[in-house]
Amino acid sequence: MPHDSDSSGDFRKGGRNFRDRKKRENPDDGVRVQPHNIEAEEGLIAACMIDGGREILTECIEAKIAPEYFYKTAHQEIYRALIELYQTGDPVDEILLFDHLQKNGKAEEVGGIAAIYAIQDRIETAAHARFFTKIVHEKYLLRRLIRTSREAIEACYEQQDDMSAFIEKIEQDIFEISRDRVTDAAVPISVSLDEAVSDIHALLNGKDDADGVLSGFRDLDGMTYGFHPGQMIVLAARPSVGKTSLAMNFAEHAMLPDGGRKSAGVLVFSLEMTAAQLAMRLICSRARVDMKRIRDRVISKQDSADIATTVKELKTAPLWIDDASSSSILDIRAKARRLHTKNQLGLVVVDYLQLIRGTDNRIQREQQIAEISRGMKGMAKELNIPVVVLSQLNRESEKENRDPRISDLRESGSIEQDADVVLLLHRPKKREDDDGVDEGSMPRDVEHIRLIIAKQRNGPIGDIDLTFVRRYTRYENFHR
Repeated sequence: MPHDSDSSGDFRKGGRNFRDRKKRENPDDGVRVQPHNIEAEEGLIAACMIDGGREILTECIEAKIAPEYFYKTAHQEIYRALIELYQTGDPVDEILLFDHLQKNGKAEEVGGIAAIYAIQDRIETAAHARFFTKIVHEKYLLRRLIRTSREAIEACYEQQDDMSAFIEKIEQDIFEISRDRVTDAAVPISVSLDEAVSDIHALLNGKDDADGVLSGFRDLDGMTYGFHPGQMIVLAARPSVGKTSLAMNFAEHAMLPDGGRKSAGVLVFSLEMTAAQLAMRLICSRARVDMKRIRDRVISKQDSADIATTVKELKTAPLWIDDASSSSILDIRAKARRLHTKNQLGLVVVDYLQLIRGTDNRIQREQQIAEISRGMKGMAKELNIPVVVLSQLNRESEKENRDPRISDLRESGSIEQDADVVLLLHRPKKREDDDGVDEGSMPRDVEHIRLIIAKQRNGPIGDIDLTFVRRYTRYENFHR
């Protein structure tokens, strides 16, 4: 029978394609073994036993070493048993370890007492335990990165959910791996005392280098000492009271500080106004030029010069504006995280909370707001920077002709619980308030606005008077 070379070639080609497809579908079937170091794993376990399961195991726990960090299943079970014995407070040796494994039906799985003795004999001293810990940790992170990448690839083929949520999930998984490289540990009181004394001297000497981003308003900073890392600050008001203007004044003072202080990077999420509109408002506020005069084309030469100077100043400012109008909390956290890794941020402003899209439109809006609020607080803690979140108040205070309260937050959910500081802006109804402020003597475009500190976890609450210059859309310190 004649040999059909073409058919044979097709057969061989088909076989290669089948093997390539099988290798893609089952990458573990290949010859490549995932990163691991058996010697380092045995060395670390041996160090724990030599030490009696106290100091070395304590360091392992502080370094967040868990049983799954070990590649070999037997090593996972031995380390898990060491942790369980550690929790009882009893000293650990090979006999107690084997007895514990036997009671839990794991002795055969790890290879019996002979395997435990063999591991213990791997080293003579626990001096290199930290070196072993570092290797075990790094190899685990590499395996975890491989697994996460593989899962991401598989998910891409089957992805049917919202694309923004899908990408945020992958990005969050990668970020978690990166964050696991850094371990948190308690610091001696001497370190904390030195930092506290430095802050005390800064405050006593009138310097602005104490911990936190200052708002730029004398009375507010006097009560809060600035906005601090990890804080969620809620700034709430009824429409048209000026919450966006005040938030941009906060941002301006952070990125363009007075008195030679170091500037802080600021990211603004503007869901209501475009970036160009916000930039226009920032120029007019900083240059103190009436925006109406620009629209009417009647600005003076001095106004033009002030605008040019301000634009030049703002061009070099560390400010980023995101004006995507349909952002979800996942989008916001992902964008902030990405920018923070490239350019160190000192403040994030979100304008405003009720416009943020929920990740699941099927649940009630109040539950969505609660999820968004938790996400904002999570972002502040994750990036370790203050986050100012604008929010609307409901109409209850206007209907009842009273000052706003924290319970007036619209669709409050967990906003009140999550926030570290809650600021409520209020325009007093009366022309002359209880403190004897003669508002009738003020110019028509200058308003007395009261800022109510309704909540502050680590400080006092109370009222602050501010002056709002409407023609500049700018807040200033109140002068009696």
